[in-house]
Amino acid sequence: MTNEQSHSKAKQKESHINLSSENMESIRKNLKLELMGIFLLNVFVFSVQQTTIPTINWVLNETSYTRLCSTKKILTVNGLFPGPALRVHKGDRMTVNVENQGRYNVTVHWHGLKQPRNPWSDGPEYVTQCPIKPGANFSYDLNFSSEEGTIWWHAHSDWSRATVHGPIIVYPENGTTYPFSQPDDEFPIILGSWFKGDVMEIIQAALEGGGEPNKSDALTINGQPGDLYNCSKQGTYKIMFDYGKTYLLRLINSIMNEEMFFMIAQHNFTVVGADGAYIKPLETDFIFIAPGQTMDVLIKANQSLSHYYMAARAYAGVVYDNTTTTAIIQYNGNYTPPSTPAFPNLPDYNDTDATTIFTRQLKALASEDHPIDVPKTVDVQMFVTISVNTVPCDTNSSCEGPNGTSKLAASLNNISFVHPEVDLLQAYYRNLEGIYETNFPNMPATVFNYTADEFPDELLLPEKATKVKVVEYNSTVEIVFQGTNLMQAAENHPMHLHGYSFYLIAKGYGNFDNATDPDLYNLVDPPEVNTVGVPKNGWAVIRFRADNPGVWYMHCHLERHSSWGMDTVLIVKNGSTEATSMLPPPNYLNPC
Repeated sequence: MTNEQSHSKAKQKESHINLSSENMESIRKNLKLELMGIFLLNVFVFSVQQTTIPTINWVLNETSYTRLCSTKKILTVNGLFPGPALRVHKGDRMTVNVENQGRYNVTVHWHGLKQPRNPWSDGPEYVTQCPIKPGANFSYDLNFSSEEGTIWWHAHSDWSRATVHGPIIVYPENGTTYPFSQPDDEFPIILGSWFKGDVMEIIQAALEGGGEPNKSDALTINGQPGDLYNCSKQGTYKIMFDYGKTYLLRLINSIMNEEMFFMIAQHNFTVVGADGAYIKPLETDFIFIAPGQTMDVLIKANQSLSHYYMAARAYAGVVYDNTTTTAIIQYNGNYTPPSTPAFPNLPDYNDTDATTIFTRQLKALASEDHPIDVPKTVDVQMFVTISVNTVPCDTNSSCEGPNGTSKLAASLNNISFVHPEVDLLQAYYRNLEGIYETNFPNMPATVFNYTADEFPDELLLPEKATKVKVVEYNSTVEIVFQGTNLMQAAENHPMHLHGYSFYLIAKGYGNFDNATDPDLYNLVDPPEVNTVGVPKNGWAVIRFRADNPGVWYMHCHLERHSSWGMDTVLIVKNGSTEATSMLPPPNYLNPC
């Protein structure tokens, strides 16, 4: 397969904080002085650590790739799309130095990596770091702790993750094994989106105009659209199977805006892991996976020697790419290949029952070697509504949102998140004032029928603000995510929390009922995940212990929703000891 390559563009963030230019310049100068002060304190520690910690060098640049009959330049890591795999063992540590040779700002997030006490290397721009500007670099210190299985990495600045992403494979700790039979081989399977246009220009135009961004022109498997698209047959991704062997597929949904059904014709799966943790083996003939989620899937090569399609298509949202991406499984051996590979019977695009049946079967392994610790009591209770909203056009002229008089927006508890000019982690660490507010509400200001068909107009307008939730170290937190049907835009929202895995203890449809729905809670073996799909016009409940101090982003992993403001930040305060407190900054931080 030919690796063509490129680089995309990340636009500079506009300031939505009401600070004078003099105040902002003063903040920048103070940050530079403080960073110079901590450099000497940290340089010796880093120098000692670097002698024993492996370092990988990545270069972000633009590379030409041809898909769908046309060639364009995309942003890549080391010229690869998808990007390079990181392979580590549980508990390892490594440094990844990222050099930005592209045209636009960029950052990298290590999705599913908890980064204990180290939000400085988490990655979301203007949350835990200022972006890596063109010509600059940043070294990420990756600390692996309890993760085991498949997680992934991706750019976390505007829509650059469309092409900047790749797998992280965390093998069992040295001296231990999988909680299942050793597979004969493994393959990362990355579901992605392909846009004929420049993804940075697509989202920038959508935000300026206020309407929906263009949907993708194709879905991909390991960077290739597959047989069903124009000019794509030759590059279709293929896997060779030997009859009788067992293979581990490491499935990642890196798609920008679609939840996906995934199947292989005439083959069944055994799902053994999700989001970097093991689950009770789940036998199934299809997978349902939302953007941000990963799954470890065993498949036995036990069918007749032939060719079989691997295929994936979207579960319908409000706006979606309704095409189907394919790859091909080819058995080794002597036989006459079929004129067309067998095709799987994928669930219908609107088969909500299939999504429900699949997700309700996911249970934690909860074994002696892989225990779980679900909080049985709760210190902090939050009820968070997830909504698509509208805001007025910037001027008196019309825009491309509903009725031509508004722009699309999104919110959590009716707060549409605004990214500041100085990243929140530095603002918190250095006690900078005027950057954010600490009053993100535990409840929406207005209680209403969240899943109704019609709503008063006043519910459509969110408050645009930079509000965060602050919790005490080691407190136990329960969050009820409640989907809403505002704008008739109900979707299955994949909510992701950085710095943590959490226990998904219940899901349901309609409005959450605090009197009866807690009876559905699974406190015995709920799956431990980092991304939860909140059902369309439904709810999901998670619990976790806030034992990782730092500043941690929480957002919808449907990229357009996050761009519209369906985000917030959880600040977990330090504990009472050095070992329970956030680490100091590294010796270099990128300036804003």
